Amino acid sequence: MKLTTLTIVVPCYNEAEVLPTSAATLRQILQNMIDIKQVSQKSKILFVNDGSRDKTWSLIQQLERDNALFTGLKFSRNFGHQNALMAGMKVAGKYSDCVITIDADLQDDENLIPKMIASYQEGNEVVLGVRNDRSSDSHFKRWTAEAFYGLMGKMGVQLVPDHADFRLLGRRAIDVLMEYQETNLFLRGIVPQLGFNTEKLYYQRKPRLAGETKYPLKKMLSFAFDGITSFSIAPVKAIMSLGILVIGISLIMVIYAIVRFFTGNVISGWTSLMTSLWFLGGIQLVGISVIGEYIGKIYAEVKHRPRYIIEQDDYTPTQQTAQLNEMVGAS
Repeated sequence: MKLTTLTIVVPCYNEAEVLPTSAATLRQILQNMIDIKQVSQKSKILFVNDGSRDKTWSLIQQLERDNALFTGLKFSRNFGHQNALMAGMKVAGKYSDCVITIDADLQDDENLIPKMIASYQEGNEVVLGVRNDRSSDSHFKRWTAEAFYGLMGKMGVQLVPDHADFRLLGRRAIDVLMEYQETNLFLRGIVPQLGFNTEKLYYQRKPRLAGETKYPLKKMLSFAFDGITSFSIAPVKAIMSLGILVIGISLIMVIYAIVRFFTGNVISGWTSLMTSLWFLGGIQLVGISVIGEYIGKIYAEVKHRPRYIIEQDDYTPTQQTAQLNEMVGAS
């Protein structure tokens, strides 16, 4: 029976503090799976260096020299977490039966990886790692996460609550995923659209080993807004509804002003006039900003620029060599 070839894709951005520990942990897990023949010896751990400014890439190269299980992919500059995931899956998908993506800080439970492979071997093309609680998060982060998933659900966007980017995708799912060509990637929204047999595996998220989170509040808000605008035009419709509401209020104010005029109770309305002007001006600016965001995304999409640029690929040659050796051995 042909063994499953697995590649674990790990996006890295300034992860020098956690990489040695994370790499050792993942190597032990993958080696154990190889030893018990759960996956093939061609399986790899692929670190995608997303334009790190610290020693991340030099550490990845040292790991490659120390152990053949490690390989690396280097971007020419920082292109973002989602693009790092896409690049790793695209490169690895050519040679792997399945790919597992996991963040370098290993807050996701790496011990779930063998269970993900078992689920894939049972026929599930997509296996999602889902948090079973948010007790390790602050109250504010729990509240914002719940609000985000609730808002996305009301907008008709299919999301799996408490699932981030810890997942397994089989080769068929990866091939379909690569057909999504948009520049503004939101994989948490795209993956549920793929279909295929899917299983959820639950785990408890751990504290970060070291270093700083790559998703501070500002970046989280930007990521959430990207997700909303990538999958829904509800904000534009909300502006239209708000405009209709303002028109209704304006008509009421006109009727009120006419009544006051004919009853002779005309009062100087400087304050109410200025308040109305500021209110309407604010609504117009918000409306223009939201519509401008969509126009900006259209502008980014129609340019068809590459989502990322790979400066160095250490993964492909190792797999090509392994394929060649396999063919020679078979002959």
